[in-house]
Amino acid sequence: MHVMLAYDNSRNAKIALDAVCELLSVLKPRITLISVVEDVGSTTAGVDELFSAQYAEQKAGTEAAAAKLAIAGFNASVLIANGDARKMILRAVEERAPDLLVMARHSYKPDPGPLNFITRKLDALVEEFDHMTFGSTSAFLARRAPCPLLIIPTHTD
Repeated sequence: MHVMLAYDNSRNAKIALDAVCELLSVLKPRITLISVVEDVGSTTAGVDELFSAQYAEQKAGTEAAAAKLAIAGFNASVLIANGDARKMILRAVEERAPDLLVMARHSYKPDPGPLNFITRKLDALVEEFDHMTFGSTSAFLARRAPCPLLIIPTHTD
């Protein structure tokens, strides 16, 4: 069995990783962690440095998650992509043909940090805009992925 897990090193992705470990521990499937680094979306002079820092941080976090899976007895590999997360995950699923795609459901609870209040408000605004225009990543993949999609709930309240 081959499972692909969308992983961005966020709180939600870590919840999904833990759920995969718990739910699939008996099967010990081969797991590919797909991590998509999206463009910073700025035209400032430091955009290359921002992207490089984001890429390095996300790659390190994804590799650490793969190491955690390996310690738990899973055969894990990492796939890093650059671009629109929805399209890159779909492309990876089409090319790698996993038996199951797993991802975390979006939640309004931000990752820990000093700007939680602002992040929460911006996150809610972006989420509403996404639903009006493009749909969320999980909704996009639910409509298009050629394999079953398991969406892990992340709300704790």
